[in-house]
Amino acid sequence: MADKEQLAAVRIAVDEVDEQIVTLIARRERLIRIAGTLKGDDAEVRAPGRVERVIEHVRAAAEKKDIDPDIVESTYRAMISGFIELEMKVHKESS
Repeated sequence: MADKEQLAAVRIAVDEVDEQIVTLIARRERLIRIAGTLKGDDAEVRAPGRVERVIEHVRAAAEKKDIDPDIVESTYRAMISGFIELEMKVHKESS
């Protein structure tokens, strides 16, 4: 029974972390929407060099926190891909 109680507590904690992550993603989205209006063209939106710098940064941050940098990278690549699509849309609407 203790294992089930522990699992329930862990799930509650995970849900709390997810809420915090969603709050941070919302903040990132607001910033991306602003950036999308400031960039000159589609190439500046896609910015593959910038993407790789972000990946390097978050991998280093993960290593400092002793968490799996591969998980962080794959999460960020998925998130960045979605945000590039959003930013392209915002950029086109503001042009």
